[in-house]
Amino acid sequence: MTHPGQLLKREKLYAGKEMGQNFLSNPGTAQMIVDRAGISKASTVLEIGPGLGALTIPLARRAGRVIAVELDRRLVPLLNEELEQEEISNVRVINQNIMKTDFKEIAGDDRLVVFGNLPYNISSQILFRLVKERAVIEAAFLMFQKELATRIIASPGGRDYSRLSAVVQYAAEVGFVADINPSSFFPKPEVHSTVLRFDFLAAADMSPPMEDLLFDVIKSAFSKRRKSLKNSMAGGELGLEKPIVIEALTRAAIVPERRAETLSVAEFKALAKAVWQIRHETE
Repeated sequence: MTHPGQLLKREKLYAGKEMGQNFLSNPGTAQMIVDRAGISKASTVLEIGPGLGALTIPLARRAGRVIAVELDRRLVPLLNEELEQEEISNVRVINQNIMKTDFKEIAGDDRLVVFGNLPYNISSQILFRLVKERAVIEAAFLMFQKELATRIIASPGGRDYSRLSAVVQYAAEVGFVADINPSSFFPKPEVHSTVLRFDFLAAADMSPPMEDLLFDVIKSAFSKRRKSLKNSMAGGELGLEKPIVIEALTRAAIVPERRAETLSVAEFKALAKAVWQIRHETE
């Protein structure tokens, strides 16, 4: 692969700060990530933000096919040029916003393995989208700023545990893959990065409407995280009055004075089911 700095300089382009662009430039790091993912010719890969192809090239050599979704139209011809030089023909590059991409159409009859070096400013939104689309996703290998990765894998009871932690840990088994130094990128960021693996889980005991309610309950609980649950969940988007909130918490065996950051995923599920029951009792 051509170093991204050389490609950008040749084309008089720049890494867009507004897009959070820090291109992976170390081929060894890219190959290490692909090796640890364990993909094969049976794998259909969706790469989010391929940039100039640092991950795309080793992915294409290992996977059956790769769909690379790139938002920045300036990079698409350069990426296609790199793929042509490497004699790679199993990659389809799409100039599109990943938040507007039809995952089911891309997957077809397959389940996707998702890769991406995600911009910090939209990492959370993309991860929430993957949770929603996980029926067609087998696993994901995603690179985040280390600070955000710490929040994603945080356990209940600490300040790092958040809405994102609870939603993701409900929907996937999350594991550590690797820490990546700033020197592996161009331009060199001021922060370290971490690659996490997500093995997505089916919603075994929750219907789609109940799962939507669960996500709303988690969001509501964390909306005022310094307050107790009986206060943070009253009113707001759930539209529950405080006595109803207290009743739901009591049914779920959760002390109303607790805060959202202390609840496990299992307790959030119990709370969502209690809210569901109360709503249907009053219909």
